[in-house]
Amino acid sequence: MTSSRCGYVALVGRPNVGKSTLLNRILGQKISITCKKPQTTRHQIMGIHTEGEVQTIYVDTPGMHLAEGTRDKAINHYMNDTAKQALRDVDLVVFVIDRTKWMPEDQLVLERLIYLKCPVILVINKVDWLEDKSTLLPFIEEVSQKHDFAALVPISALSGKKVNSLVNEIQKRLPEGPHFYPEDQVTDRSLRFLAAELVREKIMRQLGEELPYSTTVEIEQFKQQGKVLHIHALILVEREGQKKIIIGDRGNQLKLIGRDARLDMEKAFESKVMLNLWVKVKSNWSDNARALKSLGYTGQD
Repeated sequence: MTSSRCGYVALVGRPNVGKSTLLNRILGQKISITCKKPQTTRHQIMGIHTEGEVQTIYVDTPGMHLAEGTRDKAINHYMNDTAKQALRDVDLVVFVIDRTKWMPEDQLVLERLIYLKCPVILVINKVDWLEDKSTLLPFIEEVSQKHDFAALVPISALSGKKVNSLVNEIQKRLPEGPHFYPEDQVTDRSLRFLAAELVREKIMRQLGEELPYSTTVEIEQFKQQGKVLHIHALILVEREGQKKIIIGDRGNQLKLIGRDARLDMEKAFESKVMLNLWVKVKSNWSDNARALKSLGYTGQD
């Protein structure tokens, strides 16, 4: 008789190494937003992957980063603290880095991991982007000296290359025990939370250069009426000029954001969606602890 396994796995790494893309790839669906801009993930998000007798509860975390000038805001402290808290009481850590680049922020993450008693798997992501594949083996030898990693797996989260090998390495190290969640549950987050994140993703992708970290989204209404899901989302920015950028000429930019977010929502929620967006200025929200708390930057939705 096969015994069941279940455990918590933290996905950690500096910003923009592909942790959220990896989580979505493993789950086979989108629960964590992705963007090429750093620090897209702001919250701790659980992705639950049940395969036969094995249930893996992945914890996607904001990228750990060094404070730099204007980035040293309350929201940056929140993201770093969230990432550090995810390391408590996990059974395994997956440490993701980007190709053959070892950066100061990678070292920062490693320093958080060296005192952990649980196994740490090092994942070298985006190997399909390497221009010179011959640099990979020497780099693997180099980084393997930095810590006693339980395994070292080169992958491409975007294409799925070697992701199954990584999943196998993870699953065989999970403790025996009963599953904590129903077989069909894939996240601990609410649909309202996912709706807000999908709107924020579209803003980050379309306007990331102009509005890197000054935008957040609040869902004011989330109501199913017949076959249509009605969602009212409030986009908060810090300055009047940012509001004008999001709205765009004759409202065209806001319409594009709304269209792209609605299409993703209809796919995720399996329902027709009526999405209404508004933009409001809330000065200095990203550096105000009270504002962050009111916007949900303190725990689960």
